[in-house]
Amino acid sequence: MTMRELTKTTGYTARQVRYLIAEGFVPPPTGGRANAVYGDVHVSAIERYQHLRAAGFSPASIRLLMETQTGVPFQIVPGISLIVNPSLIAESVPLNELEEHIKSVLEHIFSKQNK
Repeated sequence: MTMRELTKTTGYTARQVRYLIAEGFVPPPTGGRANAVYGDVHVSAIERYQHLRAAGFSPASIRLLMETQTGVPFQIVPGISLIVNPSLIAESVPLNELEEHIKSVLEHIFSKQNK
């Protein structure tokens, strides 16, 4: 897709997209400067950035989150944290399946401790 199509899809201006690319939040396009081509990876990166900004993260915090290799910890309750791979943030993940899997794992862990 072209820059025009990317901006229409994401709601970001061309200037905002170029900023995100320059700052490393979005990968550069393929095809060179004159024939720049954008794809789903660019849309996903912009959506991830939008999602994190809407959640209150600063650009510096987003940069740290994206650079981490171990994942991003989110405290669920004291003593239990969920580690999320930064590449999954703002992706379409089937939450019902994820919820059931987490519930199953926690039940298994805590049932062994009670025996």
